[in-house]
Amino acid sequence: MYSFLKILSRIILYPINGTPTFKNKQRIPEGNYILVAPHRTWFDPLYFALAASPKEFAFMAKKELFKNPILKFVLVHANVLSVDRENPGPSVIKEPVKILQNSDKSLIIFPSGTRHSQDLKGGATLIAKLSKKPLLPAVYQGPLTFKSLFSRKKAIINFGDPIYLDKGIKINEEGQKAIEDKMQQAFDKLDQEIDPEFKYVDPSKK
Repeated sequence: MYSFLKILSRIILYPINGTPTFKNKQRIPEGNYILVAPHRTWFDPLYFALAASPKEFAFMAKKELFKNPILKFVLVHANVLSVDRENPGPSVIKEPVKILQNSDKSLIIFPSGTRHSQDLKGGATLIAKLSKKPLLPAVYQGPLTFKSLFSRKKAIINFGDPIYLDKGIKINEEGQKAIEDKMQQAFDKLDQEIDPEFKYVDPSKK
């Protein structure tokens, strides 16, 4: 199902918007990793998965998306994990850690958790610490709504250098802040590499 959906994504996105540009794929590490990125549009997970192909990914999504039985079937078979944002339990961390350690799948996670907030949260850092896998920063620039895909504005994914957590780092407020700062600095640098004038504007707030 995952491979089929990846092919389907290409069939839909490429004719509508053109072939995307994937920059600095040589920075992608060997083995499993946690791709972290700002969440800017509902379809940027598709572009990240296509950009890092042939690597296969698991994703994390809010549990509300699983209420529809048809959508639930698709999500489950596309390696999407359900997350209860209001009452997160241990499985929110344990399941992705298990996937990273015991399969050939990597993880795509948006530290902000939502397209409408760019404030970083701690889940990605804790998963990286427990799984002993690096964080791979990436950014998406391009159309932000389905309608704007038809403008054929170029979709660009840029990969950064992996962030490896020191074995002795403590996931307390200070340690978390240090990793968040590294991620944000990486996102800012990657955006600048694509377009020095770039500034993200949430389309829902225009």
